[in-house]
Amino acid sequence: MASPLKVIPDAEFRAQLVERGGSTAARCFQCATCSAVCDLAPKGAPFPRRQMMMAQWGMREQLAADPALWLCHQCNDCTERCPRDARPGDVMQVLRSLAVETLSAPPIMGKLVGNARRTWPLLLGVPILFWLGLLYVWHGLKIPEPPLVYHEFVPHPLIYVVYTSITLWVVVAFGVGGKRFWEWSGEGVQRHGTFLEHLWPVLRDIATHERFASCGPAKPRRWGHFALLWGFVAAAVASGLIIVAMYGMGDELPLAQVHPAKIIGNVGAVLLVIGGFMLLRGRLEDEDKIGRTNAFDSFFLFVVLLVTFTGVLAELGRLFAEPVLACTIYVVHLSAVVTLFLTAPYSKFAHILYRTLAMVHERMTAPPEESGAEDEDDEEEEDDEEEEQEQEGAGAT
Repeated sequence: MASPLKVIPDAEFRAQLVERGGSTAARCFQCATCSAVCDLAPKGAPFPRRQMMMAQWGMREQLAADPALWLCHQCNDCTERCPRDARPGDVMQVLRSLAVETLSAPPIMGKLVGNARRTWPLLLGVPILFWLGLLYVWHGLKIPEPPLVYHEFVPHPLIYVVYTSITLWVVVAFGVGGKRFWEWSGEGVQRHGTFLEHLWPVLRDIATHERFASCGPAKPRRWGHFALLWGFVAAAVASGLIIVAMYGMGDELPLAQVHPAKIIGNVGAVLLVIGGFMLLRGRLEDEDKIGRTNAFDSFFLFVVLLVTFTGVLAELGRLFAEPVLACTIYVVHLSAVVTLFLTAPYSKFAHILYRTLAMVHERMTAPPEESGAEDEDDEEEEDDEEEEQEQEGAGAT
């Protein structure tokens, strides 16, 4: 006989759930309509009915270890059909933010970002004060004479030291959070195959945002997320190319607008703007259908747009504005980048890590016939195409 499950409700967790926009979870009476209509839920572990129950009980650690939170893409088919208007899609979004906080290291950073509704002045203001203080110590905030070259105002060594330190912090924080989630989600289940074996199909899925195609009401969100993802990829590639151009090719800054790094960087900026505005417009125009926005979600989107617009304005300011104004914009841009990177393991940016791990876990715990079904279908299609080509070739001879 199985031992009974001991549940100790977490009152603090339930209070946080209500504060961050998940109060509608209390309306759920476990009819399971949400799980029945979700096209993304695995057959053996449907969601979000179970997660709604766990939210009502305040089961913080169990939810943080639950891969289903990340398999949910907030399609909102469940919300649209819920007979109690419990809004399961919105509740799952809040639960993801609370799960990120639970998995965070150090916990204080998770709490700061998780409570962005109150802490946003701190999260945005401290990096600005940091850069102003650093530049004051370095050269007394001396503004260069025109023509303006930004590395005369913010020397490269400062940028390297600051962002290398932040990168190391982010890598360690992501590593600790990812390790916790992988270990917690794997307790009591058996995984099959190797991690890398299942990672490639997951990355292919994420690169195309294929699962969003199964969404109903929130299907348009697919292209907003798609544009943001590839905007970040383009920005990362451009940054790498600039380093190569400077130290590998000996190119001087500022680079010409026709330089490959500039072109890729500008394309990335355009994608970030398009993606950000697509998501923002969808939330504002029909949030009851697409999904309601909470502070955790809005803060990340605001920082992304702030980084993008200040970057564009800094580039234009270097060419057309007074040096004082251009340097001010540049400091705001550098500060916004610090906020974006420093909060990455604790903000919605962390979805890229936890959703990837959850999708790999899903494949590794699914029965072999299910986890390999999609790959087998692709192979069969390729085999059929090859047979058709061979038959056409034989007919031609």
